[in-house]
Amino acid sequence: MDGFREANNFGLNQKVENAQFHVKGANNLSWGMKDRLSRIFNPKTGRAVMLAFDHGFIMGPTSGLERIDLSIVPLVKYADCLMGTRGMIQTCIPANVNKPVCLRSDAGSTILTDLNRNVLIDIEDAIRMNASAMAVMFSAGDGDREAITAANLVKAVDMGNRYGIPVMGVTAVGKQMARDARYFALASRVCAENGANIVKTYYCEGFEKVAAACPVPIVIAGGKKLPEKEALELCYNAVNDGAAGVDMGRNVFQSECPAAMIQAVYSVIHEGLTPDQAYEKFQDLSK
Repeated sequence: MDGFREANNFGLNQKVENAQFHVKGANNLSWGMKDRLSRIFNPKTGRAVMLAFDHGFIMGPTSGLERIDLSIVPLVKYADCLMGTRGMIQTCIPANVNKPVCLRSDAGSTILTDLNRNVLIDIEDAIRMNASAMAVMFSAGDGDREAITAANLVKAVDMGNRYGIPVMGVTAVGKQMARDARYFALASRVCAENGANIVKTYYCEGFEKVAAACPVPIVIAGGKKLPEKEALELCYNAVNDGAAGVDMGRNVFQSECPAAMIQAVYSVIHEGLTPDQAYEKFQDLSK
């Protein structure tokens, strides 16, 4: 006890501040869940720029993803989070980049059947890969596949809750469903009601209602390749209508200058640049 000093600073006149957590819907989650979500969503802005390169698990070596080591690795430093499959992350992404991973956790196949859509990776593999989240497809309005993917999502949530790993529900567009606010609100809400901590869906007219009705953060998919200015407008409109960020792939890695594009997207999401300002930044960085 030599040098021991009696405790005397208890801050009796100071109220204990329990700040609300910066991720929507996460106030009551465990410490481990919050820690992982904080790696994905910037604590200062509450938003995230996720870089998706999981397309090959059903499309093969699509344009821009022929060589992950050449096309994606140079972009990693500009993203908040990486979304990919365990195969590509293990073989192509250096472990020392120290970026959070949203691990694609359902099965991939060029032919989608009820069988391969009802398969999840082992939760222990997600733990071994230090995943900050697991991404699982939910296909609302798609016949029997809706029930199958819903069961898959619930199973992933159960495993994630056991080990403190958040789950991102990825909304697919059912064959009989329109790409409108009513559908995306339905699909997003079902994901959240089944325990998803993040939802990935598409931007649409009336998106503010989709975001408002979803109690967890929504990140928007980039979808098909757009001209750079239009993609930046998509990002700007989405976050202004309530999205918590983007999970973009083709609109980044198929851009004329991918490194410039992801930095421009980052500026819209985290720095509040307008599409015009961000496009000007893209042009400057592309020189």
